[in-house]
Amino acid sequence: MSNRHLQRSIAMQSLFEWDFHKNDISKLDNIVTHNCEEFAPGSRNNDFVVRLVNGTVEHISEIDNLISKCAPEWPLDQVTPVDRNILRIGTYELLFGNYEETPPKVAINEAIEIAKSYGSDSSPRFVNGVLGTIYREMGEPMKNDDADKAKLRKKTKKNNLEEE
Repeated sequence: MSNRHLQRSIAMQSLFEWDFHKNDISKLDNIVTHNCEEFAPGSRNNDFVVRLVNGTVEHISEIDNLISKCAPEWPLDQVTPVDRNILRIGTYELLFGNYEETPPKVAINEAIEIAKSYGSDSSPRFVNGVLGTIYREMGEPMKNDDADKAKLRKKTKKNNLEEE
């Protein structure tokens, strides 16, 4: 399991536990510290976990509102806690993440993989559907980056040949 994938899993587990404790902000730091020690013993750098959890909690209202808007047939309080917190992390990465560090498609794929590991049989499709809708609502940032980079390389190569 890659380090980032493990850290996303720990972030989801921490948010799940925080959710279980009725979103008591006073317990959040202890939950994250405990889960990092429990699930990544010996890891020296858990900054990504802390950033995901704190960022998600900091923007929870905006994130929850967007999830509710994009999955109106599923009131957020009726979504399983695992799926709800996977969606929260995925939405946080889509809205507030560093696209150089984690492109949107990677954030969505990571959320789907975590749903496969921790959710029900229907979780991956549900997470994919909701995050895909959010991504489209955002205007699909970086959608054509690979194609645009390939075109730019081809154009640069062509210009270099013409100059010779």
